[in-house]
Order: sequence, then structure tokens, then C-alpha cells
Amino acid sequence: MPRNRLDAAVTLPGEDFSRVALTADSIDLLKKLWEQHGPLMFHQSGGCCDGSSPMCYPAGEFITGDSDVLLGLFDLGDDDGPQPLEFWMSREQFNYWSHTHLTVDVVAGRGSGFSVESPEGKRFLIRSTLMDRDVPRL
Repeated sequence: MPRNRLDAAVTLPGEDFSRVALTADSIDLLKKLWEQHGPLMFHQSGGCCDGSSPMCYPAGEFITGDSDVLLGLFDLGDDDGPQPLEFWMSREQFNYWSHTHLTVDVVAGRGSGFSVESPEGKRFLIRSTLMDRDVPRL
């Protein structure tokens, strides 16, 4: 049976639930992009336009710091070995979205020129659902 999504490993101290997941379509595209670009990462900022979409970069190309939160860690690997992929969000954006579970999906269309999927004619997007638990803001 094919899997519909992959939940990220928990990364926030004191939490025991995943905050972010990948759809099967996003996993397929990420594996293709990994072959082209090597290790990858996501960063979700706030703001308008493409800044509100998850951006996929070669790992380490986007510098994270104290103003960012590591929401989850995925392993896209298989028998050939691990393929870790971090999902980061700006702390300010996390404070707005702390009550939601995020799922990274893929749709047709061009996103930002900075995100590595752009030349593929596809773009990543976030689908969110409200969580039914009290979660602290950071």
C-alpha cells in the first residue's frame, strides 16, 4: 500500500507530535530535486507573495539563525542511505501558525525563482489544518 504522507520527526523541545508532513507527490518531487541538487532544506517565511510559500533550497544555502524555528526533520532516504531534510520557519511566522499542522504539497505552476522546484513547472505549497491541542508560542 503506497503511503499518502510522511510525518516529520519531532524537533521542538517538550512536544511529542509532528507539526509538518510531506505528501506523496512532494516526496516524489523532492527525490528528483535531491538527485539534481544534493541535500535539500525548506524554509517558510512570512510576508506576502512568494514569501508565504515554502521555499526549497540546497541544504545550507539559506542561513538560519535565532529568528528561525526547526519545525521538523524528514528522512527521504531508502536502502541507499539517509537523506535528511530540515523544515524551518521564521519564529514570527510560527507564532501566527503555532496552532496548525502543515502539510507540504505540490501543484502545477511556477513559484519563486529562488526555490529549486521552479524550473520543473511545479511549486510547493502549504496545506494547513487546525490542531486540537494547546501549543505554546515560542
